[in-house]
Amino acid sequence: MSLNNEKTVPKSCFDCIKSIESVYTGGCVAISKDESKIFTTCNEDIEVLDFSTGTKIAELKGDTEIITSFAVKPDGTHLVSASRSQLLTIWDLSTFKAARSFKAHEAPVITMDIDQTSTLVATGSADSTVKVWDIDRGYCTHNFKGHGGLVTSVKFHPNKDDICLVSASDDGMIRVWSLNKGKCIAMMESHVSVVRSIDFTQHDNGQYMVTAGRDKIINVWNWKRKALERTIPTYETMEAAGLLEIDSDIGLDARYKNVVYSGGDKGIIRLWNMDTGEELFAQTKELNSKHTFVSILYLSQSQDLVAITNDENLLFYQTAKRLERKRQIVGYNEEVIDLAFVGPDQKHLAVATNTEQLRIYDTENLNCELAYGHKDIILCLSVHNSCRIMATGSKDNTALVWMINMDAPVNERVVCVATAVGHTKAVGAVCLAQGAGCAFMLTGSEDRTVKKWDLDPLRPIFENPERMAATIKESGPIKLRSLYTFQAHDKDINSICVAPNDNIFATGSQDKTTKVWDVASGKPLGTLQGHRRGVWSVAFSPVDRVIATTSSDHTIKMWSLSDFGCLKTFEGHTNSVLRSEFLTKGTQLMTTGSDGLIKLWNIKDAECVLTLDKHENKIWTLAKQHSEELVATGGADSVIRIWKDTTQDEIERLHKEDARLLEQQQALDNFLVVKDYRNAIMLTLSLDQPHRLLNIFQDVIAAAEYRNGLDTEIEGGSDGEDSEQAIVGARVVDDVIGSLAPDQLERLLGYVRNWNTNAKFARVAQAVLHCVLTKYTSQTILDLPSAKDLISAIQPYSERHFSRFDNLLTDSFIIDYTLHAMEAFHPVGMEALTLNEANDYNDEDE
Repeated sequence: MSLNNEKTVPKSCFDCIKSIESVYTGGCVAISKDESKIFTTCNEDIEVLDFSTGTKIAELKGDTEIITSFAVKPDGTHLVSASRSQLLTIWDLSTFKAARSFKAHEAPVITMDIDQTSTLVATGSADSTVKVWDIDRGYCTHNFKGHGGLVTSVKFHPNKDDICLVSASDDGMIRVWSLNKGKCIAMMESHVSVVRSIDFTQHDNGQYMVTAGRDKIINVWNWKRKALERTIPTYETMEAAGLLEIDSDIGLDARYKNVVYSGGDKGIIRLWNMDTGEELFAQTKELNSKHTFVSILYLSQSQDLVAITNDENLLFYQTAKRLERKRQIVGYNEEVIDLAFVGPDQKHLAVATNTEQLRIYDTENLNCELAYGHKDIILCLSVHNSCRIMATGSKDNTALVWMINMDAPVNERVVCVATAVGHTKAVGAVCLAQGAGCAFMLTGSEDRTVKKWDLDPLRPIFENPERMAATIKESGPIKLRSLYTFQAHDKDINSICVAPNDNIFATGSQDKTTKVWDVASGKPLGTLQGHRRGVWSVAFSPVDRVIATTSSDHTIKMWSLSDFGCLKTFEGHTNSVLRSEFLTKGTQLMTTGSDGLIKLWNIKDAECVLTLDKHENKIWTLAKQHSEELVATGGADSVIRIWKDTTQDEIERLHKEDARLLEQQQALDNFLVVKDYRNAIMLTLSLDQPHRLLNIFQDVIAAAEYRNGLDTEIEGGSDGEDSEQAIVGARVVDDVIGSLAPDQLERLLGYVRNWNTNAKFARVAQAVLHCVLTKYTSQTILDLPSAKDLISAIQPYSERHFSRFDNLLTDSFIIDYTLHAMEAFHPVGMEALTLNEANDYNDEDE
């Protein structure tokens, strides 16, 4: 196997720079009035997202019970939530912490609303009661009873002078409650099913009220008379309705002042004239989309509508552009099956999840486009080198070819241009030709056959993508013709990969084999046998005549295309290896497995140089950019991780670190030459060099002993007197030890602990320990995080002495005990121990 002669820098470091995780799993959604934050329900927690990017800002951790409802104060300072535990929780949005919690109802809260003054919150419960709470003070101001079923909707009237609350139940009854009078002042009966929405006109201080429900009607009420003005039949089960505050052109006649929006099981937004009941506008449902709307939020500042779907997506529509979709946030991805980078700049990520929708993420702001075409779950993806052409295979037994242009208008960004129908079972593997013309497509199926499809009819579309949308709109997707079909394996085909030159392709199957085929004729060229279990993926090297295969037998094998023999086997994964990609000009291989690990291998020596562990379940898929700057992974944990190659940054960091260490080492040598022990000791501690520090202490103590020896021969030596007063040979060293920061002191005690285990160094260790316990109080030492472990390791005597040491109460006891413990090691220090103190210790020992 020959490697590229051009020098390459092997990759050794990847950092996860972005994660696309679940942010909405169904339930309540709210948007702050200033349109800066989105609040979504995610199981038992509430996610706080940035409105413009959809990225997670914070998480309000719940009480392990599912959130049933929540509302945000109009002033944006607090959020009120309710869960199945029947607790009402007030959250401070400045700190994202719970301010207080209290029990609200005898059954879960289904709906809530906060008045315009941000003072009161109304809660409607499954116990048929409606309660009003003072948010800041945390007590119940009103408890209204009268409904005969579940309270499904509550809404405060906008009139601040006479505060009224409207509530509706699942029996269709609507009640009006006066907070000033503390009782029900009106009952409105017209709906015959669950009332899901209540709203008021704002420009006239709430002169009209609109209600909508699952009985497929919208009712318009005169608020002053509490009487029904008009019923608008919608012929659709309604889940959301409200009033638009129109102050801009939305393409409607200017005389329409009161426009009602609605949404429900049809999955489209419709606009109605409240005064006449006329339908003004209805969206066109997207092809093959199956979603319904469970809620619609109106944003008064931008005059946009946000529709929440039953498949956990948030769709943003512009009223100023006749409800054109501006963007969408995918709340839940389910299991990520396959993904690939697309677009000319490869800043978008095509994702196949456990749905029939093709999802295209913008990796910069996490906006997601949903493309509908398949009728069942998408199982595989393949992208052409241009990154503008993509193919998908699905459980609906078909493969589709797509054109991608993320700069086009919303409905033209991802367009299905061709369909391949012919397989009798699910299409689990697909691969496009990589040549300039993208002349063919290969598909493999659970029916064990391989088909080659002619893409020549698509050449005019590929060459002139500007006319693509118009062409497809007129005639629909082109039906592709199969050039050949043959049975390739005895079991399901899991993977198809075409060689860089488009001349041969390989298939991997559950029958434990990989086979190599001629593209032009479909004839077999060789069989790769050696795996003990099914083969999950195959990949051609970009530079050598080799192929990599991954298998359920926990191994990766490298094969020669010359004689179809096995060249290398990589072992390291603890479960099935599911995907592989060649990196660094074919010199490295990245793999993912069912063990949730990503591994990077050097092919030359079959060595694993990096393991990444961020996923919590099997990693089904792996994709890379052409530049290999970014790598993306996705798996059964419903999380997409985007990894950046930071090898060069790490190399530069290490070079800078080496240069810094070299400078510090030189500085340390300079300090030692001029006997600047203060700076030398501090620098040695910062460099974490215990042996160097030990040498410094030994040299200082040895120099002190040498001077003491001279002083005994020469009377009146002042240096000797100074040395006798020092504990560790020199007073400047004692002073340095006595001025250490807590982390430095802890590090020094750690060194002493290790030195004390060696008889050669124990004398120095005891001298330093003596100095530490002399300079610091007992509380200072005992406050160190690892104080107990350090002291227990340092003490040189019996467990009986240690039990006393571990319960030290006074500074003097620490110092006295330490001097006693140093008897065998530090005779200079023992000179400070009086005879009476020594006798006291001897008595205690007896």
